[in-house]
Amino acid sequence: MKKIIALDIDGTLTNSKKEITKPTLDKIMEIQKKGHVVAIASGRPLPGIRKIADELELNQYGGYVLAFNGGRIVNYKTGEIAYQACVDNEIARKIYDYCVEKKIGMVTYKDDIVVTGTPVDDYMSLEARINRMEIVQVEDFRSFIDFPINKCLLTAEPDVAEQVEQELAALYGDSVTVFRSEPFFVEIMPKGVHKATSLEKLLEYLHMDVKDLVACGDGYNDLTMIEYAGVGVAMANAQEIVKEHADYVTLSNDEDGLVPVIDKFILGE
Repeated sequence: MKKIIALDIDGTLTNSKKEITKPTLDKIMEIQKKGHVVAIASGRPLPGIRKIADELELNQYGGYVLAFNGGRIVNYKTGEIAYQACVDNEIARKIYDYCVEKKIGMVTYKDDIVVTGTPVDDYMSLEARINRMEIVQVEDFRSFIDFPINKCLLTAEPDVAEQVEQELAALYGDSVTVFRSEPFFVEIMPKGVHKATSLEKLLEYLHMDVKDLVACGDGYNDLTMIEYAGVGVAMANAQEIVKEHADYVTLSNDEDGLVPVIDKFILGE
């Protein structure tokens, strides 16, 4: 019976050194060779996931990447977008006007670049560096953003970011989801999009059942997929609330915690 495993990256698939260890990599390659499906589910844009996806050879085995916390699903073998959800472009323009007025940063993502119309700050540079993307400042940002927007990221000092999160949720909470992913990052996502809704779309696309889905994570943004999956797995290093909602708690990401999960729930050993 074909199974699918959805994996968060940081704190789950990679260890504290941001590496995939050999035992974990070998085990993932083993299940792909047996026809099981591997999906990487991350808050990052696609370019920020490529190195990991290439290491797992998802392009050879037909694995999937769920970028932007599920805002876009890509068949990594064909490059086909299996599903995407977008922020309304007019709402994005209004949020940009708000950012200009408040003198805070805003970026979005187009192909392999991080795009901004506001002055480039250290937090934007960090986002670009983490995701191995170039940052480009455009003159007329409002006109430039005429493409599908999966996510916007606002940058501000933590005390300001907290206020921004509250104000934008009050203004546009009916249309978009507003949340802080870091003290200095405020994310703007399409309403109702998270890792669970995205995995539901992927299962439909693959004609697979949720009972055959194993989801593994450690952070708050993994909670929805851990609750949704047939088997929801928390790493030992996961936040307490994630462990409380998991069906199974495995070893930490520094102890190859995915290996026993794959043996038990994918290979049935």
